[in-house]
Amino acid sequence: MIRLDKKTKKIHDRMINTVIYEGEADSIIVEGSLQDKRLCNSHMPSGEVRPPYTVHQMIIRIELQLPVLTIIDIEVELPSVPHASCRDTRGCLEPLKGLCIASGFTANVRKRIDRKKACTHLLTLVTAMAQAAFQGAWSSRIREPVDTKTYAEMMSEIEDTCWTLRREGPLMEKIREGNQQPNYN
Repeated sequence: MIRLDKKTKKIHDRMINTVIYEGEADSIIVEGSLQDKRLCNSHMPSGEVRPPYTVHQMIIRIELQLPVLTIIDIEVELPSVPHASCRDTRGCLEPLKGLCIASGFTANVRKRIDRKKACTHLLTLVTAMAQAAFQGAWSSRIREPVDTKTYAEMMSEIEDTCWTLRREGPLMEKIREGNQQPNYN
């Protein structure tokens, strides 16, 4: 059994956060940030001891066209990077414009982005943002009342995306029959 207690010292912290904003004309804006913090002293080859610091702070903003989640625009900010040359990767996500966030998104990102010219941290962040983007699009769609038929059609789009929403499961069966409304307990 893995044990962490109050005496266990943290040495590194990675935080990935995603926020979804309403956009213009049937779009949403997805903002993701990745922050890596060294929480202990770092010993450099020069002998210098560097106190705890932020290694990476990266922000990606993606505008998505609804309802199909097509990437309209993408921008990258790099407030904190370990090397100045890291900033040369700022445009590495441009080939994702026009791509839809759907099944196979991560594989499509790998096909479109040359890893030798990209930042692995930006790739990590953009793929993590995809799931949140999907949830944000859902939030955008249900801000207004939805009838049972429309709800069933929307749910069919996410069928088989998790255990609860599996095609053969009781929840999807109830939804197809028109007997299930959202229940978030």
